[in-house]
Amino acid sequence: MADKSLIGRSLGVTHCEVEKGRLRFFAKTIGETDPVYTDEDAARQAGHRSLPVPPSFLMCLEAEGRDSDHIVQGIFGFDLGRILHAEQGFDYHALAYAGDVLTFDTRVVDVYEKKGGALTFVVQQTRVTNQEGRHIADIRSSLVQR
Repeated sequence: MADKSLIGRSLGVTHCEVEKGRLRFFAKTIGETDPVYTDEDAARQAGHRSLPVPPSFLMCLEAEGRDSDHIVQGIFGFDLGRILHAEQGFDYHALAYAGDVLTFDTRVVDVYEKKGGALTFVVQQTRVTNQEGRHIADIRSSLVQR
């Protein structure tokens, strides 16, 4: 049965500095060809103060500093062999850049079942801010245990 008492629970606050080398590596890995993501001069010429963070890279940074096994098994009570990443979504409010220190504040926002209880979903939402307190994005992700 889905544990609705998890709704509203904080999963912690983490901080991560955005590093240029990791941004370049990620951009190349996903096949990004726009030099604004790999070349600082191109980024500045395009009006950016440094290399911008590619949109989905926030999900990678959000996972850092968290004990995922503890969250999934200890808090959600899920069996690692029975979970799937159900979905993720982003609402962007501002760009993040290399050199920024981002704060990720994550909470459980929903818990529900489908298929008569055969599937249990836990939905997390993360508010991302930079070192100046500027709201960068909201990340929403769901795990499902089958």
